[in-house]
Amino acid sequence: MSQLLKQSNDRKKDLQPLITQFHKRAAKHDQERSFPFENIEELKQIGYTSLTVPKRYGGADISLYEFVRLQELLAQGDGSTALSIGWHMGIIKNLGEQGKWDPTLFKEIAEEVLRDGKLINAAATEPDTGSPTRGGKPQTTASRDGNAWVINGKKTFTTMAPVLDYFIVTASHNEDDGIANFLIPRQLEGVTIEETWNTVGMRATGSHDLILKDVRVPTRYLLEPLIGGEKPAMGWLLHIPACYLGIAQAAQQTAIDYAKTYSPNSINGTISELPNVQQRIGENEAKLMQSRHFLHSVAKKWDDTPIEERAFMKPELATVKMMVVNTANEVVDQAMRVVGANSLFHDNPLQRYYRDVRAGLHNPPMDDMTVIQLAKEALEH
Repeated sequence: MSQLLKQSNDRKKDLQPLITQFHKRAAKHDQERSFPFENIEELKQIGYTSLTVPKRYGGADISLYEFVRLQELLAQGDGSTALSIGWHMGIIKNLGEQGKWDPTLFKEIAEEVLRDGKLINAAATEPDTGSPTRGGKPQTTASRDGNAWVINGKKTFTTMAPVLDYFIVTASHNEDDGIANFLIPRQLEGVTIEETWNTVGMRATGSHDLILKDVRVPTRYLLEPLIGGEKPAMGWLLHIPACYLGIAQAAQQTAIDYAKTYSPNSINGTISELPNVQQRIGENEAKLMQSRHFLHSVAKKWDDTPIEERAFMKPELATVKMMVVNTANEVVDQAMRVVGANSLFHDNPLQRYYRDVRAGLHNPPMDDMTVIQLAKEALEH
């Protein structure tokens, strides 16, 4: 355990200088709606993007607990960067745990992640179907043509699109009217990115549209059929609440720094001595503490639970996301109230944190689905 702890602390130490740099760049990328290429490249250089590769392929295979801790820390520097790279790392972790891909193909991808820093993400959302968690059938199609699949369609919310090397695309195919995941290498003919990402929050994730026109992929790139019904528990999605918790922590620190230095001439000392300011800061500390304990304990439980029993954790996983993200929104709001009208200026990071944390409300799983799931569990058991 001491060696694992030492490794974890070393990783945090390696991240700290980058977090400082990411924080300095965040405002510019937010204002310009530009993608933080340099942030991703620096994460590659320190080996961060390969930390979830399984040990059997030479990776560190970090625990879910360490993964969410690192993501939380990274988001304190830049939420867009943290959320972006979290998808890649979480998918690699999930694939290593589930073992649903052809082992030879996954080994190839894992080795490219380790050796070349290759990046991967899923592209499932479409304009006509909305969030894939709602169960809509993909309008993207895959047609068998000899020893290849020909894929056509459009995907939205393709996070990290400017730097992805592989896309995992859901498509309806013409065999048994089924749905499956397909692997799409970026360099294939017919793959283009339409730069459409222009949102209020998380403006630097580069979540553009993916356009697929007569893209031919080998038959072995049909990764897995997707069957309706119960979905597996996905612990790796805890990278989402970890990101928004990190943003909330950054907002709290901004408010604390302001309170300790701002001294209007209407009072003696700084506003940090005012009871109403201490009330808000103290309430935020309690909320952050509660969220952190909830997130970390469920992540640890996932690590300690046998794979065959993890399906029972779905209500907890969904509830963590719902509670942590909603609490993060509350914390940022309170932090802005501490700082006051100055928090509304574009050169104050609080207004960016306020916009960014709201994006979490629209990441899966959605609150209404979580609440219904909890109600059904309570009523049935």
